[in-house]
Parts: sequence; structure tokens; C-alpha cells
Amino acid sequence: MKLLVAGAAGMLGRDVMVAAGNAGHEVVGYGRAELDVTDPESVARRMELERPDVVINCAAWTDVDGAEEAEEEATAVNGTGAGNVAAAAAEVGAAVLYVSSDYVFDGAKGAPYVESDQPAPLSAYGRSKLAGEEATAAANKRHFIVRSAWLFGTGGGNFVETMLRLASSQSEVLVVRDQVGSPTYTWHLAYGIVRLIEGIEYGIHHMAAEGHCSWYEFAREIFEQAKVDCKVLSATTDMLGRPAPRPAFSALTSQRKHAIRLPSWQDGLAGYLAQRQAEKEAKAE
Repeated sequence: MKLLVAGAAGMLGRDVMVAAGNAGHEVVGYGRAELDVTDPESVARRMELERPDVVINCAAWTDVDGAEEAEEEATAVNGTGAGNVAAAAAEVGAAVLYVSSDYVFDGAKGAPYVESDQPAPLSAYGRSKLAGEEATAAANKRHFIVRSAWLFGTGGGNFVETMLRLASSQSEVLVVRDQVGSPTYTWHLAYGIVRLIEGIEYGIHHMAAEGHCSWYEFAREIFEQAKVDCKVLSATTDMLGRPAPRPAFSALTSQRKHAIRLPSWQDGLAGYLAQRQAEKEAKAE
């Protein structure tokens, strides 16, 4: 199949490009400079030029706190932009996959969310991602919506990298203990996405790492696996006072009979640290 990846320069987009190529697909990818999803005419021209079988939309506004002050801009990318991509894909007969987030939920359930649970986003970012889900579904009948969570990969800034950077210059870090989710390695997610688009099981899919933990527990596991000596102190969300409200418990699981299951978050972390080290060594050569 021919795949087009929007947001190909981002953390997930880079891994999707590799996973699709490794699976034997013809794949073309565009970053924001070449494909601005907020410009419907530009998107339509690109689709007409490439005529892909499937479009994977990884283009996203990812600044959760920044979206509180710039909800219109975030929604232009995550909401309206997603609709532009889905509509342009439909025009050339392509299916579309939109990457969404656990932040479409309010966290009040107290157990992992499944596909049929009702979204109720707390933040501007969450609202923008839900708008993208709705716009994608409305514009293209052949749509996949993949909700994932707490992404980390070597292609961009992420929580693991932040913790390791802080640990290199200080002996302790302060991390929230009252937000629980499913930290997901983008390499694992990318392969899950490529497997999904090879079928026709359209609709909403939850695809996140197996298991869940708090940010505090995640930080402790990072230092343990990386063999870094740094003490992790715990805080509450209120103590840190971040601009965007976040769900207290937003772990994801799937109720689908043929769900694509990803490895555990601990396995994802181990894979990330190994990939990070390999890339460092390759640069040093």
C-alpha cells in the first residue's frame, strides 16, 4: 500500500515512517513545513499529487499547557486540521488514521478507559483532540481513530528525557503521584498503527502500553532501569500548579475482540533506553 504520513518530522511520525517502510509499504512523509494541515487547499493538492491508499495523521499541537492560552490555535491543528486531512483523503479514495489522546477523558472513572466510554475532556488540549476525532469521523467514512497516552520516543522531547536531564544536574526530582496513565513507547505504537491500517476495522481503537502507573512511579522506574542515582520526591497536581487540568486516572485499554496489544510500559521504557544508547553510540562513531 501507499501511505502518506502527515506530521512525519514529529516524535511519533518518524517512527511510523520507519515502521511502515519495514512492513514493506511505500511511504511518503511530510512535516509541517511541507504540509500545513490548517491549509485545506494545500492539503488537497498534496493528496491529489500523491494519491495514497491510507493517510496517517500524526500532525498535532502537543503543548498541553500552552493550549490553555491558545485554544483556537490548538484546535486549528488538532480539530479543524484533522478534518482537512480526513476530507482530502476521502476525495482521493484514501482511508485516514487520526492519533488521539487519553486526555479526551476526565479521569473520574477510576479504571482504564475503553473505546465505548464517554469522552469528557478537562483541558483545551483534550477538547481540541476530541474535536479532531469528530471532524475525522465526519469527513471520512473509512477512518481509524487511535487513542494513545503519555508518549515517549527518541524523536522528540519527552518525560523520560526530561527526568534523565534533571538527574544529570541534581540529586532529587519532584514528580506528581496523583496522575495515573499508560506511558507508551512511540516505536511500539508505530508498529501497532501500521498493523491496524493493514485491516479494515474502522472506528475508535485504544492502543497504549499494557499496564499503568503514576508519573512518580514512572520516574522511579526510569532511574532504576537507567541505573541513575536520583531520589524521586512525590507531589500532588495542585502543588505543582500547572495551567492545564489533567485527568487523575486516564489509563487506556481496549474492549475490542481483535485489539492490537502493545508491550508493557516497562518493556517500552527498556526499548527506549536501548534505542537511545544505540543512537548515541552511532553519533559518536
